Order: sequence, then structure tokens, then C-alpha cells
Amino acid sequence: MADQVTTTALPDAELQILRHALGIGDAGWERSHRNHFVTGEGGDDHLHCMALVARGFMVQRAGNAITGGDDLFKVTDAGRAAVQKHTPPPRKLTRSQRRYQQFLRYDGGVTFGEYLRGWR
Repeated sequence: MADQVTTTALPDAELQILRHALGIGDAGWERSHRNHFVTGEGGDDHLHCMALVARGFMVQRAGNAITGGDDLFKVTDAGRAAVQKHTPPPRKLTRSQRRYQQFLRYDGGVTFGEYLRGWR
């Protein structure tokens, strides 16, 4: 890990890699459900990950059989803080939007219309 963490603005591609590694989606407000990003040398993603390692936002682990020989990158606490810093606050949802979000979390096997009519 880098000795010093750089806190300047994150390029969009690097921010997306951090969000993907943490499993928090494009908006950055979903609950984190992982902490890894696998990529091999020679690609743009690997270059971005190496830049994040140099900035102290990720750590690199050598590839193995599970990763298909590609390198494994994990987000550091500084990387998590950088994602939070570069993520705008969630927007306020209307009542209808909140109801639709509840439907998306509901696992009842019904359509949205059926859900609205009380199929709970």
C-alpha cells in the first residue's frame, strides 16, 4: 500500500471501479456486499487499479487459480472514504417512487399493479 493517500479528485473510471469492487452500484448508495476487483495486466481496468493502488485507495494481491491468474484488488478504508466523498447525497424520492422501491425489494412474485392492489 502507498505510504501516502492522495485525496485529489477521482477520475470517473476509477470511481466506477471502486464502486464496482464494493458492489454499491452507480449511485454509490447501495449497501456494500463485497470488496474485490479482478483484472489482468494489459487492460484499462488494470491500469486504473494500479493508479488506485498508488494513491492508497486499493491494495493488490497476486493472481492465483481462483482468479484465473489475474490480479485481485481490494478497496482500502481510504478508498471507501474517497467513494463517499465523491458520491452526492441521495435525492429525495416522492411517495410513489418510495412505493416502487419497496416493490422492487418485495419478493412476492406479483406484478407492480398487483402489489399496489394489496397482494401482500
